[in-house]
Amino acid sequence: MKDEYDFTDAEQGKFYRPIDELDIPIYLDKEVKEFFIERMRGRQFSLNEVINSLLKKDIEISEKLFT
Repeated sequence: MKDEYDFTDAEQGKFYRPIDELDIPIYLDKEVKEFFIERMRGRQFSLNEVINSLLKKDIEISEKLFT
């Protein structure tokens, strides 16, 4: 490392993105992924669509339980 760095032309926040603009990968456990892939064979759904649909239903149920 250098003893000093020159930040004269630096731009603060150049690479900053609010967390809600980031697509954060979500990793499924192997057995969960295999379960859904096996059941989706021959169908026109993506794993992303199926998991998102299930999570949205879980949110609906949770909202009813906790309100």
